[in-house]
Amino acid sequence: MVLEAFSFNSTAIVVSDASIKNDIATSISYVHIANQPLIKTLHHAVLVTTTEVELFAIRCGINQASSKDNVSKIVVVTDSIHVAKKIFNSMLHPYQGQAVAILNNLHQFFTRNQINLIEFWECPSQLDWNLYKVIDRDAKLFNPLPTFPSKML
Repeated sequence: MVLEAFSFNSTAIVVSDASIKNDIATSISYVHIANQPLIKTLHHAVLVTTTEVELFAIRCGINQASSKDNVSKIVVVTDSIHVAKKIFNSMLHPYQGQAVAILNNLHQFFTRNQINLIEFWECPSQLDWNLYKVIDRDAKLFNPLPTFPSKML
């Protein structure tokens, strides 16, 4: 099924992951089209939750994929499908800012062509899928160094 998705020029595969080390978060997403890596986004933030970081990684990937004119299908692959579900949760929750931004991107994507579609696939880290293994490693390899001088006790 994954190979079929990769074979179409109109399908974008968005693989996203996030990690937090020493209160510094890394969000990363790769966008692949026609079995070729196209875009890699990498961001760092401090004082954010894991859910916020995961949503931001998904947001970056969807934003990049939906901006391509030839893309009619987006497949988001994440190890945090429970986080992705928050995008479509209309109840009041602290992540609505991220959800609204993602939904705005999707609204534009679907308005451009009503046959456009998006799918979310869960890929737990232990599945050892090559594309996910690369992004998982990149998210966890970041070794944060303190930016501000600190006093060690």
